[in-house]
Amino acid sequence: MNIGQKILFELKKEISELEYERYIKKLVYDTKRSRSNMVFFSAPNMLVAKWVKTKYTDKISHLFELHNDVKPNIEITVGIQKKHQITTIRYNSEKSTSKSTYLNPSLTFESFIVGDSNQFAYTTAKSAAEKPGKQYNPLFIYGGVGLGKTHLLQAIGNYHIDLGKTVIYTTLEQFMNSFTSHLRSQTMDRFRDKFRECDLLLIDDIQFLSRKEQTQEEFFHTFNELYNVNKQIVITADRAPNKIAGLVDRLRTRFEWGLMADIQPPGLETKIAIIQKKCELDGIKLNSEIINFIASHMGDNIREIEGTIIKLNALSSMLNQEITLDFAQNAIKDQLKEKKENITIDDIVKIVSKELNIKPSDIKSKKRTKNVVNARRTAIYLARNLTPNSMPQIALYFGMKDHTAISHAMKKINEIIENDENFKVLLDELSNKIHSNTKNTS
Repeated sequence: MNIGQKILFELKKEISELEYERYIKKLVYDTKRSRSNMVFFSAPNMLVAKWVKTKYTDKISHLFELHNDVKPNIEITVGIQKKHQITTIRYNSEKSTSKSTYLNPSLTFESFIVGDSNQFAYTTAKSAAEKPGKQYNPLFIYGGVGLGKTHLLQAIGNYHIDLGKTVIYTTLEQFMNSFTSHLRSQTMDRFRDKFRECDLLLIDDIQFLSRKEQTQEEFFHTFNELYNVNKQIVITADRAPNKIAGLVDRLRTRFEWGLMADIQPPGLETKIAIIQKKCELDGIKLNSEIINFIASHMGDNIREIEGTIIKLNALSSMLNQEITLDFAQNAIKDQLKEKKENITIDDIVKIVSKELNIKPSDIKSKKRTKNVVNARRTAIYLARNLTPNSMPQIALYFGMKDHTAISHAMKKINEIIENDENFKVLLDELSNKIHSNTKNTS
């Protein structure tokens, strides 16, 4: 085992197994070029090289220093080992001053959490990756903000980068900026060569093509060129093609040629699984109580949820405090306040009555049957926790004498929660549905 292999093996002890297998394990130490003050590793593709450079070159350099008392510079080249020689891989990056985007190597099919809300989109994306240009071309994935469209898009790209394919991933805004820049500089041949000679074209947020007539014209011809030679095209948007206003008919019909897959807001179990996976990948420790709280109170935007987890971890590290439920609630209280202001007691009663099969009018009535009382208490508990209303305001809404009745109901619910895990799960599920419903109707 050479010194480079030893260093990478030592690094393995300090990082997650997933990152080691996906990135570090793929590095090859260059014994011929490496010196005490300059160390060379070869990566199989640009994505692995960029990831290691961003996250681990300092750590690798430090480990070399512990062995040799010299802290070297670390250089990651792009190539593959063939008969002990390094062959350069062509990486399709624009060398002009216009904006370009890179795939995030962590966004893979393996790191995508599958649930009922995204099963169809995941399955079709994986099929498109495995059989490009055949079964689902184009593939059009649509859904709300932060639900995983970009993750699936980049997972397809990462799958093919590992196969040595030429992949173009870009947002529609970047496509448009690049088009405008090349048009002004009269270098459209370079633009067309880039976008029409790739193996896969991945376009994010196509809805911004709306009413951009000149860009639509160019994209129409780019689409045709790729489609006619069976190159895979994958597109995402926040809505279905027939809902994008200002889109010319010939583009809309082409988007509908292949397969359209929508992603719905995730259920509570899926959100919990996503949070657990994020914590595992980033080495963040959150207990089940905190995870359930975040999943049931932070809405459906997965990107926002992941940002919340990172924020909690950063605050915990800076303040040198353990992440407890109280710590988490205090850290994200402003976000929760904003969400509370968007929820009304009417929203809560509507969801509770539907899920518990009780008429909304019964929940607000004076009826004392067991199922009605339980539904009323549940609605009161959720109103107190999910809306900014005070106890007197909640009492007025439910036709109760004063805030003491609300206080009594809260006490009773808290007792049930302590002794009935199933009821606690029900409250979390109701909270999740209320947040989802409020977002979808706002």
